[in-house]
Amino acid sequence: MKIFDLSLTMEPNRGQPMAVEIEYHSHEEGGKAMLPFFACNAEDLPRGMGWSVEKVTLSTHDGTHVDAPWHYFPESEGKKARSIDELPIEWFFADGVVLDMRHKLQGSGVTVDDCTAALKKIGYTLKKGDIVCIQTGADKLWGTSKYFGAGVGMIRESTLWLIEQGVRVIGTDAWGLDRPFWAIKEEFQKTKDKSIIWCAHYAGIEKEYCQIEKLANLDQLPQPYGFKIACFPIKVRNASGGWARVAAIFEDNEEAKIPKTTGGRTIK
Repeated sequence: MKIFDLSLTMEPNRGQPMAVEIEYHSHEEGGKAMLPFFACNAEDLPRGMGWSVEKVTLSTHDGTHVDAPWHYFPESEGKKARSIDELPIEWFFADGVVLDMRHKLQGSGVTVDDCTAALKKIGYTLKKGDIVCIQTGADKLWGTSKYFGAGVGMIRESTLWLIEQGVRVIGTDAWGLDRPFWAIKEEFQKTKDKSIIWCAHYAGIEKEYCQIEKLANLDQLPQPYGFKIACFPIKVRNASGGWARVAAIFEDNEEAKIPKTTGGRTIK
């Protein structure tokens, strides 16, 4: 099989709204820390060195992660919204499909018509359990000041429509699943229509679903479907989200017809 990494690298914050801090501790520091544990001297360790350790300070929504319904609101479908540790693990390993929205105007919303047109273009029909990834191209700006406001986003109607097709996990390669905040703010200031504020997230009040945010490398996939997505979130108790190492998994066979130069990691 071929495995494609769809995750960003967790690294110190580079001008994004939520700070990531990583404190690195060297092998030399680790060697000193090991001495009392083993009642030994530095001469007893290889060149006096021991373990290297990192201390990471971040939120559950930094880096590539999965949002739980609890993130959007305390209730979903008329009952308590589930936290990340309460969700069925089966949701996070399923057939994947990429809907390319890179042609849309930056800051605009992905409509139901956009979704159906994208599906028609690739000749795919959604089924229960599919994981849908919205490709915006925003990941190419990761590490720059433009990343936070890049891409397009889902709106309430298109989010609910995907859920009604049986989708329970929707991903994006942008900072968040909704439209960029600047675009929502501009429209709200003009219209004062409160229904547009964070409307894709708030759709989870009506219908339970999860998001994968801050995906990457969707453009490296050799085809928009015919693969599995693994996006198992870390089980953080009672949390609104959990980090995930997301991967697209293709079977390396005639049916998949995967080019040999796509950059996927080959597993023998």
